[in-house]
Amino acid sequence: MFIDKVKLNLKAGDGGDGLVAFRREKYVPLGGPAGGDGGDGGSIVFVVDTNKSTLLDLRYTKFIRAKDGEKGKTKRMHGESAEDVLIKVPLGTTVRDLKSGELIADLCEKDERAIICKGGKGGLGNYHFASGRNSAPEYAKMGQMGEEKMVEIELKLLADVGLVGFPSVGKSTFLNMVSKARPEIADYHFTTLRPYLGLVSNPDGFSFVMADLPGLIEGASQGRGLGHEFLRHIERCRVIVHVLDMGAEDGRDPLEDFKIINHELSSYDSELLKRPMVIVANKMDLEKAEDNLKRFKKAYPDIKVFETMTMANEGLQEVLYYVEELLKKTPSFALKNEEKKEIAHYTLSKKDDEFRIINEGGHNWRVEGEKIKRIFENADLRSEEGIYRFSRILKNMKVDEKLREAGCLDGDSVYIEDYGFIFEEEE
Repeated sequence: MFIDKVKLNLKAGDGGDGLVAFRREKYVPLGGPAGGDGGDGGSIVFVVDTNKSTLLDLRYTKFIRAKDGEKGKTKRMHGESAEDVLIKVPLGTTVRDLKSGELIADLCEKDERAIICKGGKGGLGNYHFASGRNSAPEYAKMGQMGEEKMVEIELKLLADVGLVGFPSVGKSTFLNMVSKARPEIADYHFTTLRPYLGLVSNPDGFSFVMADLPGLIEGASQGRGLGHEFLRHIERCRVIVHVLDMGAEDGRDPLEDFKIINHELSSYDSELLKRPMVIVANKMDLEKAEDNLKRFKKAYPDIKVFETMTMANEGLQEVLYYVEELLKKTPSFALKNEEKKEIAHYTLSKKDDEFRIINEGGHNWRVEGEKIKRIFENADLRSEEGIYRFSRILKNMKVDEKLREAGCLDGDSVYIEDYGFIFEEEE
């Protein structure tokens, strides 16, 4: 089974909370605060494993979570940090955030690693907050929340050369003859239902990876046939080898086939037609092959055409040498990241990254922003001192002032993350 696209819910570990504790030992007066820091939460890391060729291991996995960091300990001892979760994926794997559409990682090098969800940082123990004005703080920082993402993981084959063409034109036979790959070969359409990779080695020592990609039909760019299941695997190919059935064994016109496939490639990504293309005129032993080849050369006089008979292994080496020349001067093509749609927010702060205030109606207000979120996650709301410290930080950031300017009234509800507070005017 070939699995090349899965969706996963990932959650990194939360950081451990800092501890509020005091040193109490006999003969040690005024021992002072001694609460330790919490450990960091585990991150979720994708690692390239060249022994894998599919995403089958993740097929039935819906949720992956890393462990949380350990809480701080007494005597200023740190809590233990959680280990990272390593997920092994094949070479050529991309990871995309389903919510934003952003490309998070493009793993195309051996042993490459990418942190997809960062673990939360451990909170600070209360000994960090001791000062001349407060020698016994009963306050510690909470551990930060680990990142959580819904991602789509997709395998896009890392092949230098892609074989394209209608079903049953001889692509699988071509790959079978020039490499040790053994794709399925039969005399019916869509024999090849998944891509096959083969390592091709020329007599001069030059080698490259060639992919036999599933057969393409008209309308594939709109999802017909194997649709995008075929097309997305050609995005990385540096050279496209277009195999045509010049013998018209199935009654199709090779010139029309060439136009249709080019149209589908262009509809999927117009940049594909700018890549070097090699034309393989296959099945030249059939009766109509010579006439069709003359028509093709007349219609496309500037395109290099190679005559082959893949079943007899004739004319293939000339194609491979020409492909070698093209690869030596053709750079790699990076995946294009989709443009993210900009979402307009009504912002009442001078700095967009600090906070924004949203009127949810019904005397309900929400305060959002990355800085507010970080402060909230670190706040210890279990103690009176922690609550006071959190409210003082908000006041210094002028959150209450901006709420008032936006129309928030005494007694209105104000939400930060999943916590609610009552807005009270100072008397």
